[in-house]
Amino acid sequence: MTAILGRRLLSTVLVLLGVSLIVFLLLQLVPGDPARTILGSGATGESVAAVRAELGLDKPLPVQFLDYLGGLLHGDLGRSLTVNKPVTEIMVPRFWNTIILTAAALLLCVVIGVPLGILAARKPNSVFDRVVGFSWLAGASVPVFWFGLVLIGLFSIQLGWFPTSGMYNPRHPGGIEDLLTHLLLPAVAAALVPLAVVARMARSVLLEVLQQDYIRTLRAAGLSEGSVLWRHGLRNALPPIVTVLGLQVGYLLGGVVFVEVVFGWPGLGQQLYTSITQRDLPIVQAGVLFIAAAFVLINLLADIAVGLLDPRTRKKVGTA
Repeated sequence: MTAILGRRLLSTVLVLLGVSLIVFLLLQLVPGDPARTILGSGATGESVAAVRAELGLDKPLPVQFLDYLGGLLHGDLGRSLTVNKPVTEIMVPRFWNTIILTAAALLLCVVIGVPLGILAARKPNSVFDRVVGFSWLAGASVPVFWFGLVLIGLFSIQLGWFPTSGMYNPRHPGGIEDLLTHLLLPAVAAALVPLAVVARMARSVLLEVLQQDYIRTLRAAGLSEGSVLWRHGLRNALPPIVTVLGLQVGYLLGGVVFVEVVFGWPGLGQQLYTSITQRDLPIVQAGVLFIAAAFVLINLLADIAVGLLDPRTRKKVGTA
């Protein structure tokens, strides 16, 4: 286990390094001058040159990138070009708000998507299986932002059950109840596509497991269908389901950008959207790195969980 964990950690570092390089280079292609963004369109050439020198923008690109990496190693992500605050001071609270939304959406995928896939696999080609299949096909085809607007129009404007935006009531912010009231609709909107993917994967994997010879042997031995399904079938279907859940976290971290903008959720996605429109490059770089780091680390945890769940993986790890 130690050997494979070491390799995964090394690959994680290399992936993050590659992401930081790609983001750095792509942002250099964005038209406009950050120094002029700070000073405004009426700034003189001398003042713009002074700000560029202060920010290090007059240095060659390789030197700028090395300076950027050096700052990352010291926990310095730079300062915002628009509000002149440390990037970490702005991004960390936003990142935790995004984690809350992502965790809620992932919870919906687990408690709804996995059971739907299991129930559909129990009776393949039944009416329930066809209805579930049509539902996840429709869910995977619906744009997230459109679905969010439908939820707001129906449950917030028409029925008045939930607030239209925000994370807390701005007038009378409450505790966990106030948070959950604001969280439900964004979480449902964010979970729409991942839930459909998880349900379909759970059905496919469980169907494949239930057709194995040892399952037929267990049934011939007189075990109940429930015991065969839950104790033996699902147990062997869990590793690929866990892997898919880990991949869906990456989709959620990227997809909540639209959800946060639609619902006014004060998270990383909304901040990224605002910073891109203002060309606040340090904020954009930090936001992409936050998302990439979370995605890589969560998938690392998913790989470790699969290794613990699957004896065959543990055997391979032991011989590595």
